[in-house]
Amino acid sequence: MTQENIQNRFTIQNIKDSKGSDNPLVCLTSYTTPMTKILDPHCDVLLVGDSLGMVIYGMENTTRVTLDMMINHGQAVMRADPTSFVIIDLPYGTYEDTPEHALETTKRIIGETRCDAIKLECNASNKHIIKHIVDNGYEVMAHIGLKPQHVLKEGGYKIKGKTNQEVSDLIEDAKAAEDAGAFGILIEGTIESAAQEITNAVSIPTIGIGASPACDGQILVVDDMLGMITDHVPKFVRQYANLADTISEAAENYAQDVRARTFPASEHTYKGKTS
Repeated sequence: MTQENIQNRFTIQNIKDSKGSDNPLVCLTSYTTPMTKILDPHCDVLLVGDSLGMVIYGMENTTRVTLDMMINHGQAVMRADPTSFVIIDLPYGTYEDTPEHALETTKRIIGETRCDAIKLECNASNKHIIKHIVDNGYEVMAHIGLKPQHVLKEGGYKIKGKTNQEVSDLIEDAKAAEDAGAFGILIEGTIESAAQEITNAVSIPTIGIGASPACDGQILVVDDMLGMITDHVPKFVRQYANLADTISEAAENYAQDVRARTFPASEHTYKGKTS
C-alpha cells in the first residue's frame, strides 16, 4: 500500500464517527481488483461478501462458499490498494462451532489478505464468538436480520421485524453484538420501523441492506446496483445502470465485426518490417 493511501485510508474511527451523523456510510460489495479500483474513490467501506458465491459462481445461495474463495477475492480487492475500509465475510461453516475456530478463520483471512475487519452472522447466543475475536485484537462487524447463511434452515429469504417479538429479538441481537465489541452492525431484510428501533438502541453504526434509510449507512451488492443481475432484482435495490444490456450489445457488435472480418482492422494488427 502506498504511503498516500495509508494516510487517506478510511478508518475504524471514521466508521464509529458516522453514528447519527449527516454523512451516512457509503458501502458496496467488491470481489475483484478492477472493480475495486472503480468503486474505491466513491465508497467509505467495501465488503468482500459471500454473495460472490451467487453473483460470480452461480450458486443458489451462500452456504457453499469456501474460505479459500473468500481469501482469493479478498486478496484481489486488496491488490487495488484501496483507501476504503475493507471487510471480508466469514463463510458458512468456518466460525460457528467454537470461538477458537472462529478466531483461526479470522486470523487466516486477515493474515492472508491484510483486510481491515471481518463480518459474521450473529445473534445473542453467539456473542461469545465475537468477543473472543475482538479480545484477540481483530475488528468485527455483526450481521443481523435476514441472514443468507441461514436460508436453508429458515426455508427461504424471510423479511424480519414483522412482529413485536421479532423486533425485540433483533434489538437483543444488536445489543449483544455491541456488548461483545462489534464496531458496527449490518442489518439486512428488515422493515423500516424495526431498523429504526435497532439503530436507536445501540451506540455503534448500523448499515442497511433492505433495511430502509433509518440506518447510519447503506450497502448494495454491486452487481445488483449496476444492473448485472437480470433474473431477480430484490425490492430494496435501485439499479443505477443497466450494464447487462450494455455488455450484451458490445458482445453483439464484436461478434458481427469478427464474422464480417472487419475486426481486427489494420490499426489492431502488428506489422513486421519489410526487407
